[in-house]
This record gives sequence, structure tokens and C-alpha cells, in this order.
Amino acid sequence: MIVPEPGQKIEIQSYKHNGQLHRVWDRTTVLKANRNVLIGGNDRAMVTESDGRTWITREPAICYFHAKYWFNVIGMIRTGGVYYYCNIGSPFVFDEEALKYIDYDLDIKVYPDMTFALLDEDEYELHKRQMNYPKVLDSILRNNVEILERWIRQRKGPFAPEFIDQWYERYLTYLT
Repeated sequence: MIVPEPGQKIEIQSYKHNGQLHRVWDRTTVLKANRNVLIGGNDRAMVTESDGRTWITREPAICYFHAKYWFNVIGMIRTGGVYYYCNIGSPFVFDEEALKYIDYDLDIKVYPDMTFALLDEDEYELHKRQMNYPKVLDSILRNNVEILERWIRQRKGPFAPEFIDQWYERYLTYLT
């Protein structure tokens, strides 16, 4: 796998299990990257949905992707604190074109007080039937929901108190 350089601007592409492009973020600045982890930052990124609609993100965000875990974490920096949006999805890959992963619908929203909620279980069940997710995949995804919830409770990785602040400070150095 190619590893992008810090400061490089990359595109992020999410797909569905059937290979259909789901959503594209036009630019994220790489802050750290190796074979296992990519941390990026963006602000006011243009997002293009699979139907062609576009929208712009409203706040700065720090993105955490892992090549071994089936989730990624977006820490959104808002005036009321950091809100996290966690996507249950395949481990990321990076090629010349973009960072890519498969989105498996289940999401966890984490509030500044670190309470959290599992979202979109109905959408997950629908797509699981429509796209015939194998039982082993369902097991992997459910297991990774548990791992992610444990990370949140333990304030591990991107949920550590200083994580977002430190990486956001690094992101700001690339804006000048």
C-alpha cells in the first residue's frame, strides 16, 4: 500500500458492500500516515453523495482511519465541544486515487460528555438482506461495534482527551 505524506491533500471515498460509490470528501490534509493508521484534518470540505448532491462540512474535523479495525472516527470540533461520528466500515486502503473504505451503515454518535448512541441499525439490517452480507461479516462488524464502544468508554485512541486538540493544532500548521 502507498503511504501518503504529511501535508498531502487526499480524497476520501466510501463505498457500499456491492461496490457502489456512496460518498466522496474532496480534500483532507494528511497529518500522519503509515501502513496501519491515517490521521487527517479538514474544514469546509465538499462532500458529494452518490446521487450527485453536494454539501459542505460545517466545522473543522479530525479523521482517524485504521487498517486493522472495521471502523473510522471523525472528531468534529464545535463550539459546544467535540462530537464524534464513528462509521462501522472496512479497514481503509489508500491508492494513488484516494483513501477508500466500505461503509456498513452502523454508526455511533458520541457527544462531548462521552455518552454515545448506536445509529442506523434498521438501515444496516435492510442492506444486510439486500446485499447478502455473509454471516462472518456480520460477526466481524458486531465485534467491531463492541471494540469501538470499549474505546469510547476507555477514552482510547481518538477518544483520548488530548487527541483532537493535538491533531487540530497540527492541522492548523498546514493552513498557513
